Amino acid sequence: MADPITFYFDFSSPYGYLAAEQIGPIAARHRRDVLWRPILLGAIFKTSGGKPLSEFGLKWTYAQREVARMARRQTLPPFVLPQPFPFLALAASRAFYWLEATDPRRAAPFARAAFRGAFAEGRDMSLPIAVAGAAQLVGIDDAALMEALDDKRWKDRLREETDQALARGVFGSPFFLVDGEPFWGVERLAEIDAWLASGGW
Repeated sequence: MADPITFYFDFSSPYGYLAAEQIGPIAARHRRDVLWRPILLGAIFKTSGGKPLSEFGLKWTYAQREVARMARRQTLPPFVLPQPFPFLALAASRAFYWLEATDPRRAAPFARAAFRGAFAEGRDMSLPIAVAGAAQLVGIDDAALMEALDDKRWKDRLREETDQALARGVFGSPFFLVDGEPFWGVERLAEIDAWLASGGW
């Protein structure tokens, strides 16, 4: 089988949320797997000089309209901006890597549930209790998850994945690597679909 599509995202990214709802079907059409990789954009911004979208005034006002419009087009629940925003996605990201190691079939469904908790339900997904609620939706024991959140292995894993993403040129969310080719932004998904269909250009 061909290499998986690597999907980098921050759980605090509304565009990452939209991408998480689409990348699976696109990959499946081309018989590809998806390697889900949560990262912390805040740490990347310290090196890249980037800033959260919410600090860009008129651009942020527009982005909220755009995300809501794109959610409607995807027939997703109405877009809700969680408070606070942006939020620190440590708990959700650590939970994902714990799940990937212990129950990998539930890792991607958990990620989608966590995204929906934030951007369809407005929950503060920086809180472990909110992350546990998303985990329960896919049949994950919340007591085991809460214990995993304090495990140094998953803290280190998240740090390592974020560092590796930066080394590979990742600077935003969502960001994709397809056979070594980088694509940034949810609006690149149609291009990724065409790239995979044609074998690239």
